[in-house]
Amino acid sequence: MTALLTDRGGRGSRPRGRPELYTSYSSDIALLNTPAKRAGVLAIVAAAFALPFAVSDQVLVLLGTGLAMSVGAIGLNIVTGYAGQVSLGHAFFVGLGAYTAAVLSGDPDGRLVGFGLPMVVWLPAAGLVAGAAGLLVAPLATRLRGLYLAIVTLGLVFLGEHVFREWDSVTGGPGVGRDAVQASLFGNSLTAGGAVLSGAQKVYLFALVVLIAAAVPARNLARSGVGRAFAAVRDRDIAAEVIGVSLTKAKLLAFTISSFYAGICGALLYTITRTVEPNSFNLLLSVRFIAMVLIGGAATISGSIMGAMFVTLLPRFTQQVPRFVPFIGQGVTGGGLLTNVELEAMLYGLLIIAFLIFEPRGLFGVWLRVRNYWKGWPFSY
Repeated sequence: MTALLTDRGGRGSRPRGRPELYTSYSSDIALLNTPAKRAGVLAIVAAAFALPFAVSDQVLVLLGTGLAMSVGAIGLNIVTGYAGQVSLGHAFFVGLGAYTAAVLSGDPDGRLVGFGLPMVVWLPAAGLVAGAAGLLVAPLATRLRGLYLAIVTLGLVFLGEHVFREWDSVTGGPGVGRDAVQASLFGNSLTAGGAVLSGAQKVYLFALVVLIAAAVPARNLARSGVGRAFAAVRDRDIAAEVIGVSLTKAKLLAFTISSFYAGICGALLYTITRTVEPNSFNLLLSVRFIAMVLIGGAATISGSIMGAMFVTLLPRFTQQVPRFVPFIGQGVTGGGLLTNVELEAMLYGLLIIAFLIFEPRGLFGVWLRVRNYWKGWPFSY
């Protein structure tokens, strides 16, 4: 008889040599339920921590930005991918988090409002303020859905743009912006270089730790009772209410958690880019987050990270195109038929259309196809 391996806590068992065959639901939905997943995640995390010692500081700043955007993409995926609530106002909550961090951390020039609080205060406060704003907006989601909800959240972006442009004492005004203070954690500077690590290396590693701290709870949330309630509301909201799921509670939670993640993303961007400008938090930023979710894969935490890194790194590759394609211009007003900015926008549109048609599960779906192929090789079924 095949020997059985019992999971810790007596939650269930699985036959030896059959890592994906479980006899309990709790074992099946475990965070890392196979040896291959545990080894793969460990290898990826180890490579991510080793990367700062192998690439230049310029590349690290770009990768750190991608890590920060990953936190925001996870937040949008919670409300849109898992809960099915279409939101185009993510840029507003990101901007709210960035300016909360800027105000609480202080102004190095002393010309704008600032309180000079430490990072251990203003980083979580950025998420809490954005989450509180999401909680105030969330009741609209209980009354609206689909296109109507998307239009209302779109209005938040335009409202936020106006407030950020006009509130000069906080934002510094358009075209000027606001510089960041030297971020430090427990007395250790994150942005200034040290004897062992450069500023870019420290900021990248900090963003990586924050991403891990954000991704693990989000993954646990997705496989919990709350996550299943989100999925029920997304798939059939009326049927979910009939079986006892509170639509109001589920939508309030989804918007609040999503906004909290967006606020943390804004605070990280403020720390990495060292400046914030009112015109940065516009509709294009919301579209970029939508592209991250669709390209990476809706309702997957891994897909959110893959999509965010892909979209963040895409401009660096489009900058190299003019070397090989003569009709692509340089910069914004370059001398070609298309500029880099226009090419980037076209690629966003083409990639979104292509993934929706050929692989709706995004890059995560592509990974599943590759994994399943090699698991079944040499058979095709």
